[in-house]
Amino acid sequence: MTVEVSGPIGILGGTFDPIHYGHLRPALELLETLALAEVRFVPCRIPAHRDVPAITADQRLTLVQLATAEQAGFVVDDRELRREGPSYMVDTLTSLREDFGVATPLALIVGSDAFRELDTWRRWRELTGLAHIVVMQRPGAQEPFRPLLAEFIAPRVVSHVSALRQRPAGGILFQPVTQLSISATQIRALLARGQSPRYLLPETALAYIHQRGLYRSRPDAFPATS
Repeated sequence: MTVEVSGPIGILGGTFDPIHYGHLRPALELLETLALAEVRFVPCRIPAHRDVPAITADQRLTLVQLATAEQAGFVVDDRELRREGPSYMVDTLTSLREDFGVATPLALIVGSDAFRELDTWRRWRELTGLAHIVVMQRPGAQEPFRPLLAEFIAPRVVSHVSALRQRPAGGILFQPVTQLSISATQIRALLARGQSPRYLLPETALAYIHQRGLYRSRPDAFPATS
């Protein structure tokens, strides 16, 4: 059955190992500035372009649920965790199309670094047939794209957010967002050293990490009460 919505659906995939404010703040800005009906956080099962996550899929899913629970418009989608094998975005977008129908605008949200590697993704040329792509843009000058990707981008670039509503897919929008210098690698390293990553991720997620002893290099690395 097709799900009816009031605006474009934002899709933000990732390992979220763990989720942090560097994911959440840009997602909120895009929810508001693009007038999205929702932003769907889609944790991947087995990343195709990254190392195997440090914790289980269920634990990463719980962290995303805890981190997004209080924000209206944030939705957690576990479809990649329910699908066997590596997580490919083309499969996820195909599945979302089946849920939302051919007319609902979908907007795949990607960081600028990930977007520069788009031509290494599985069946990457099919992505704009399934969704728009919103590239989270850093301030300042940008490096040129590789020729193959630049050729793909040029006829698809849109300059205004209204273009995301005018058709269900096909556009590429470069959208400035606040870029927080936070990484999951940094958070994992702090926890492994017994240091606090407080203020880098929501307290609800941090409490779960401490309760379960996640990312520790030794059992007593960090007190659960901190």
